[in-house]
Amino acid sequence: MNPGTAASTGPARPTDAVGAAAPLPALHGRLTDWFAGSARDLPWRDARCPPWGILVSEVMLQQTPVVRVLPVWQEWLDRWPTPADLAAEPSGSAVRHWGRLGYPRRALRLHGAATAMVERHGGSVPSTYDGLLALPGVGTYTAAAVAAFAFGRRETVVDTNIRRVHARLFGGSALPAPALTAAETKRAAALLPHDDALSVRWNAAVMELGAVICTARAPQCHACPVLDACAWVAAGRPAPDYVPKGQAWAGTDRQVRGAMVAVLRHTDAPIPRSLLLEAPADLGMGSSDGATAGVVLPEALAALHGLRAPAEQLERALAGLLADGLAEELGEGVRLPG
Repeated sequence: MNPGTAASTGPARPTDAVGAAAPLPALHGRLTDWFAGSARDLPWRDARCPPWGILVSEVMLQQTPVVRVLPVWQEWLDRWPTPADLAAEPSGSAVRHWGRLGYPRRALRLHGAATAMVERHGGSVPSTYDGLLALPGVGTYTAAAVAAFAFGRRETVVDTNIRRVHARLFGGSALPAPALTAAETKRAAALLPHDDALSVRWNAAVMELGAVICTARAPQCHACPVLDACAWVAAGRPAPDYVPKGQAWAGTDRQVRGAMVAVLRHTDAPIPRSLLLEAPADLGMGSSDGATAGVVLPEALAALHGLRAPAEQLERALAGLLADGLAEELGEGVRLPG
């Protein structure tokens, strides 16, 4: 079901559905007015940004802070200003230019989506939730966000920041549930303004509030434009009923995979499997037969083998990259997908 059509009743007071003590239309106005005057100046919010730029931003911003996304997003839009430009390149080019954003499978998903847009939509980004959702690698959040922010459609956009604001402002809880629930989605749909343009501004405003003021660890309540209506504040700011678990990084397969991809990104030439799985005696010289001399930056190899990952973890990381399509193995070695 299209999440943007989930709410069919007229606007209600938050006290009717979720517990805050202010009329919902007033909250719509106060938050969107605050957003109009305080929103960060981000390039994908520019009215001139094409839908493709908004789609790229939404994928890059998943689990990645804005400050890291900005330079990579700009490079991508300069290099591939349309889906057709990206689709014309090998998928490995998308991975190579993913920078240090992490989760490089997102680069492959964008390449797959660009290819599908060329094949099915004449190289254009689909303008509807259903059309976007049908693209490979595009999930419900991304489809709703792009339909809303690129095409002005009334969609229920629910990301981590929106969930947290809703939990505090309307639910009186310090944090939302560990995983998205049906009740949260229903509440988000009920809160959505019926006017298309206002619904887009509301989604953006709530998301921005969660990103810069109503943050997870150190909310800046004194700067909140709807502080007096917040159910969590009214309840005395109760502590969360669970402790969020941060994602481990050091020593994980993800860290090893990332370091391995960093080696592959530095050259178009295949890298001998042995060079990825075992540190050479002289990192500056490449393999003993000279096959990779001058094409692999010693820093990348040093970083990989400086992790001192056990042999089985290196094997597992390489097997995962090959299985996920982030690398391919040829007779002479391993490289990014061609």
